[in-house]
Amino acid sequence: MPDKMVYLVNAFTFQGAGGNPAGVVLNADFMTRQERQRIATKIGVSETAFVSQSDVADFKIEFYTPTDEIDFCGHATVAVFWLMKELGILSDEHYTQETKVGVLEVSVDAQGYVVQEQSKPILKGNVPDIDIERMFGIPHAVLHDNVPPPEIISTGIADVLIQVPNGVLDQIKPNFELIKQFSQENSVIGFHVFEMNPAVEHFTASTRNFAPLFGINEESATGSASGALAAYLFRHYGIDEAKFEQGRVMGSPSEIQTLLDIKSDEIQKVCVKGTASLGKKWSLEGF
Repeated sequence: MPDKMVYLVNAFTFQGAGGNPAGVVLNADFMTRQERQRIATKIGVSETAFVSQSDVADFKIEFYTPTDEIDFCGHATVAVFWLMKELGILSDEHYTQETKVGVLEVSVDAQGYVVQEQSKPILKGNVPDIDIERMFGIPHAVLHDNVPPPEIISTGIADVLIQVPNGVLDQIKPNFELIKQFSQENSVIGFHVFEMNPAVEHFTASTRNFAPLFGINEESATGSASGALAAYLFRHYGIDEAKFEQGRVMGSPSEIQTLLDIKSDEIQKVCVKGTASLGKKWSLEGF
C-alpha cells in the first residue's frame, strides 16, 4: 500500500540534534500543484519535498516553500533520501533524482549520510552597492579590502555570498523587507552570510541564510547555498573540502559538509553531505 503520510525530517543534524526541518511527502504522483502548495503552506517549514515517479531518474522531486515552488532544495533532498533509507525503501547505493535543475546523483551510506550532487557552479559576478548597514545592521566597514567582495553564485539556485569578519555574524540584525526587495530586484533566492573560523576549529565557517522573498526569514541549514559557498571558498582560498555550521543563532545548530571534484583547477562537481533525524509525521488524509 502506498505511503500516505506527511513527514517532518530534521536535515543536516549535528551530533544527533538540531538541523533544519523539511516536509516530505512520498507517492505524490497524483497531487496537483495546488494540493502540494496547500500542504507546504500548512506544514509551514522552509521547504517541503514531494516525491513521485520519473521517466529519466530513480525519483522525481519537487520542492515548495510556504509561498511558492522553487527549483531545488539541498536540505529537503537530504531529508527525502535519509527518510527513504530509514523506511527501508532504499539500500546503501547510488541513485538519481529528477529536479527542475536537471538529473542529479545522490548516494546513501550505511550510517545514514546522504551525499547529493549539485549543479556545476554558475558565477554570476560581484554585487555592487549593497547597503549592508541598513540591510543587516552592521557597519559597511566590515567589507574591507582583505575580504573578497559579495558575489552571486548558483549551484541550482542563486544566492548572494557575503563574508564578514569572525565575530560579526551573530551581530547581524536583518531587515527582511530590504532583503526581500533586493532579492526580487536581482533575481536571487536570498543571502548567505558567513565568517571563516580558525583552522583548529571543527567547522571551516559559520553561516546564516536569509530568504524572505520565499517566506524564509532565516533557516538553520541550507544545502544549496552551502554548495555555492564551497565554490566561493575554492575560488578565493583554495579550499576543496569543508564543514559548515549554521543555525546556532536559532538554537538549532546544523552540520553541512561539502566536497569538490577538481580537475585542472576547475570545479567539475559539487557534493553536499549530511544526515538527518525524524521529527513528526501525520496522516495525509485530512491534512
